[in-house]
Amino acid sequence: MEGCSSGIVTHEPEAGVLYLVGTPIGHRGDLSPRAQQVLAGVACIACEDTRHSAPLLQAFGISTPLLSFHRHNSRERVPGLLQRLAAGEALALISDAGLPGISDPGEDLVAAVRAGAGRVVCVPGPCAAVTALVCSGLPSERFCFEGFLPSRGRERRERLQALALEPRTTVLYEAPHRLRQLLQELHEVCGAERPLQVARELTKRHEQLVGPDVATALAHFSAHSPQGEFTLVLGGAPAAPPPTWDAVLLREQLQQLLEGGSPPAEACRTLARRTGHPRRALYDLLHSAVDPAEGTLEPTPPPA
Repeated sequence: MEGCSSGIVTHEPEAGVLYLVGTPIGHRGDLSPRAQQVLAGVACIACEDTRHSAPLLQAFGISTPLLSFHRHNSRERVPGLLQRLAAGEALALISDAGLPGISDPGEDLVAAVRAGAGRVVCVPGPCAAVTALVCSGLPSERFCFEGFLPSRGRERRERLQALALEPRTTVLYEAPHRLRQLLQELHEVCGAERPLQVARELTKRHEQLVGPDVATALAHFSAHSPQGEFTLVLGGAPAAPPPTWDAVLLREQLQQLLEGGSPPAEACRTLARRTGHPRRALYDLLHSAVDPAEGTLEPTPPPA
């Protein structure tokens, strides 16, 4: 794309393009010049809450018409937006804060435009998940984004149990009225010492990260009423200690499997799944020699 010497694209917005525009998560100064140009030039801006977005746009002198687009009306809105794009209008999609399409119905609109071979262009901007992650001090080379957990029931319990075992850093969103419940659940399934940073008011004057672990965050928000939207950065599960190699016990377990009718190869596979020991090491153990003086197996450790 062509642009002026400052690096700002000069011919946007283009006809028939859906622009995903990142908006500030707190500090209004984070609305980029390119974002302002696109928002001022499109035919319409689809947003979660017109009452929330209008003051932001008015502060930058942007008078583009707004159209509500949220999880309660997205299904009925999508066909009309697709028609407008097909007619050559340039449209923008924004969320209340951050990049649209993350934990909001914007992903449905993007998928529909892509399915119809339409053009989607992202104007990058702030993102609470990444902002909290890079500020947390927790490992960020590999991480996963969980967003909002299910509010209740079996699905929520299963997600929490999966988080307890997840080795990567995990980023979650939570509403203030459910934060204490989530912290209590993390305390139960992940433990008091699991690394955690709870971020609030990101990019604002009173930005705060509460940590460094689940117990500290739970104690803080038990004493202080949670206010604002929260982003949690949860450290990964610690690596499990290597299984203990007990040649005599393992040989007895293999023998029990053989007596139960399992062929040698299957017995080794079964015990490998149970114990975490290499199948090949168990197979070698099965055929290892017995010390005639002691009547016990020679302690042959598994290969490193």
